[in-house]
Amino acid sequence: MSTTPVIDVERLNLTYGDFHAVRDLSFQVRRGELYALLGTNGAGKTSTLEVVEGHRRPTSGTVRVFGHDPDDRRAVRPRTGVMLQESGFSPDLTVRESVHLIGRLTRRTDDVDRVLDLVDLTDRAGRRVAQLSGGEKRRLDFATAVYGTPELIFLDEPTTGLDIQSRDDLWATVDRLRENGTTIVLTTHYLEEAQQRADRIGLMHQGTFHREGTVAELTRTLPAVIRFTLGQVVPTLPLQATVAADGKVVIETFALQKDLHLLLGWAQDHAVHLSDLQAGPTRLDDVFRAIGT
Repeated sequence: MSTTPVIDVERLNLTYGDFHAVRDLSFQVRRGELYALLGTNGAGKTSTLEVVEGHRRPTSGTVRVFGHDPDDRRAVRPRTGVMLQESGFSPDLTVRESVHLIGRLTRRTDDVDRVLDLVDLTDRAGRRVAQLSGGEKRRLDFATAVYGTPELIFLDEPTTGLDIQSRDDLWATVDRLRENGTTIVLTTHYLEEAQQRADRIGLMHQGTFHREGTVAELTRTLPAVIRFTLGQVVPTLPLQATVAADGKVVIETFALQKDLHLLLGWAQDHAVHLSDLQAGPTRLDDVFRAIGT
């Protein structure tokens, strides 16, 4: 397998007048991985993706996709699928015509019926786009992105508007594509999707990376939390804690297993009931909330 990155961004800058949307951003996406580009609203992730997808020219810096400038559509477009937040399909085209048109525009080949079956739109093939529900339109967006089984797929908020079954079906398809070596770039506000599926995450803030790494590397920077409620006067707690007037206790720790074992042993020895006990590692949304603090 080639070690050359599918996407290589070096010192990317993008400005709109006096506004600096992206600042000296550098990252790589490796072949076959799922890379999640996340960030707060206005962080610059959409602008970054627009450059990488070839929809916008950078102010400065170097961007390569499959070793080519993203503007080289003949070299890049047939190997790339894009699922935008809003695709802008003609409302007068049918579902079948829309998928076929994308194939012609991107010069990818596939069987339209196979793709429609993949996204459960076979019974909507002859229906006009204007007649589709919001969830059906998102499934159509996904169909046009995976048409031709491209080597690189951009998924921009792919599950917005989908019901639970449709979300599960979409991710099952993504998993099969990845098994065959497809590289995925994901943006999503559903952080649990990134936490469960991303190999690496670039977390943007104010135009550059706040942090980048695996989920474990990102969450390791913040302590895990133990929470419980005390309904009685107890001996001194064995760990440093914050105790509220209503008896709610919060313990932050970088040694969750060790400290939880110590706490439970202490509770057993002193016959203390830890009501509503919760303990767990830091989650990606905790890292997200810590941005800018």
